[in-house]
Amino acid sequence: MSHTTDIDTDVIICGTGAAGLTLAIDLARRNVPFLLIDKAPQPFIGSRGKGIQPRSQEVFEDLGVIDKIVASGGEYPVQRVYTDDGPIDQVGVELSEPTPEEPYQIPLLVPQFLTERRLRERLAELGHAPRYGHELVGFEQDADGVTARIATPDGEQAVRAAYLIGADGGSSFVRKTLGIGFPGKTLGVRAIVADVYVDGVPSDAWHRWGEDTAGQVSMCPLYGTDMFQLQAPVPFGVDLDLSAEGLTAFFRERTGRGDVVIRSVSWASAFQMNARLADTYRRGRVFLTGDAAHCHPPTGGQGLNTSVQDAYNLGWKLAAVLDGAPESLLETYEQERRPIAEAVLGLSEKLLEAAKNRDIHRGREVSQLDLGYADSPLTLHNPERDKGVLAGDRAPDAPVTGAGGLPTRLFSLFQGPHWTLLGHDVDDASAPAPRPGLRIHTIGARGDIVDSGDRVHSAYGLSSEQWVLIRPDGYVAAVVATADLAAIETYLDTVGVRPLAATRPTTTTSSTDTPTGTPSERTGRPRTRREHRQLRTAAEQRLATAQRELHQLSRQVQRDLRSVRRHGETTAIVARSNFVELAVQSINRLTGDFRTDRTDLTDQ
Repeated sequence: MSHTTDIDTDVIICGTGAAGLTLAIDLARRNVPFLLIDKAPQPFIGSRGKGIQPRSQEVFEDLGVIDKIVASGGEYPVQRVYTDDGPIDQVGVELSEPTPEEPYQIPLLVPQFLTERRLRERLAELGHAPRYGHELVGFEQDADGVTARIATPDGEQAVRAAYLIGADGGSSFVRKTLGIGFPGKTLGVRAIVADVYVDGVPSDAWHRWGEDTAGQVSMCPLYGTDMFQLQAPVPFGVDLDLSAEGLTAFFRERTGRGDVVIRSVSWASAFQMNARLADTYRRGRVFLTGDAAHCHPPTGGQGLNTSVQDAYNLGWKLAAVLDGAPESLLETYEQERRPIAEAVLGLSEKLLEAAKNRDIHRGREVSQLDLGYADSPLTLHNPERDKGVLAGDRAPDAPVTGAGGLPTRLFSLFQGPHWTLLGHDVDDASAPAPRPGLRIHTIGARGDIVDSGDRVHSAYGLSSEQWVLIRPDGYVAAVVATADLAAIETYLDTVGVRPLAATRPTTTTSSTDTPTGTPSERTGRPRTRREHRQLRTAAEQRLATAQRELHQLSRQVQRDLRSVRRHGETTAIVARSNFVELAVQSINRLTGDFRTDRTDLTDQ
């Protein structure tokens, strides 16, 4: 077996389920290098996590994949319960009409393998693909990164990365290697689930037999395919025949239906229902996400959705820290997501108990639209605010109109990897200076956005001269008045959204007689303490800019070197040429800034 150490990246993602793919897409659109691996030889082919809740639909819209996913499935069908008196149709999922604030109200039924296929297609559009047949067999970490050993079809590779993410399911190798506990309980239910091609069952309903007995069984149409998902509880300690013939016999024994024949089985599994939550989501530079961090019973369709939103929370934070944001930002991942998982586990168990008593009704509680981060350290509370959206809430959608006359939506303004600052009925001159990674919009007669039908005002409850800051993952970070915008600017600094550094001319001559320098430089009087502070702050900002540019330059060097290794001598020459040009530009710019500042720094 060969051993190589010439592959480096920023993030290794172990696991190509919905969580791993969501995280990969989010990193890809932020231009963060990553390696996405899975020990399986091919993608998962089962339908296990088939419910897509409204909040996850909003996430998928932001990631640019919602329409493909909707087209791959359909709405939940009516529940047809077979009784001694004949079949009875029941509404299993409470349906509400979409609103401007909540455009996705109806849960979708999409087989898991189709959801993951659409995510892989989106990832391919961004220039990336998972590597199957790549098994993580060990890893070590230090203060600067993680070295992972990966068994591949071509031999074992040692891969160096800044971070490792375990998205490798309930039996997570990453979690077990870290020695992180996974406490919880087995819920006393063993079940089979199988994707089958079947004759004799119409696809217009989710069919249920024996709902009040231990011999219950159901057939749910898998929209987007010609298959049904067969589900049934089964006794512990009993061998099961999961072939087409075995499942046909099983079904006939439970229902007495001799007219139903299972022709073939695409995928089948027998499993025990568990509710478990990892003791911690992080150890050093290694994180857990999705089922590796929490394990749910299938009731309520919460598992896959919670996993997707874990990854959506983690992605922007990883990217920000890799770009120079404080490392402490990553601590908020567990602080925000673990309480959510704990609450959702409780809901799933409650719904399981209800299902045992024939209560299969599902309402808004499964939508995940009301989950938020009110207690997060990233939430900037305003004690004077007691109405409308509050910091930590999900940011509502609303129809608006651009100043150019074209209709749009707030979600369209939010879409992408940036932060968004909305000013309601404000003077545009009061807006903070533009920053990379921040988009600023002002709403009202003086703004670039018109509040069509007062929908923004209604959804957010904003007063005149108020601003709302929206995180990249669609949650409200803060609501402040214009007079308090300095708090927003300080907040953005702490999450890595820094202003562009002010630049000074690099020449010492001027074509005009306009005086330059500080008042003390022009008059010859000693500097005041205020002027000293201003000069110190300017110097510190330029130093921070220099550090960021050097960090970015270092990352570019690593990318070029990887390109050299992969593509050979011709590419090497081009890469080195580009690197030299980039280095010279950066060094000249930094040298010019510091030459201009030499007098300021020595005087302090």
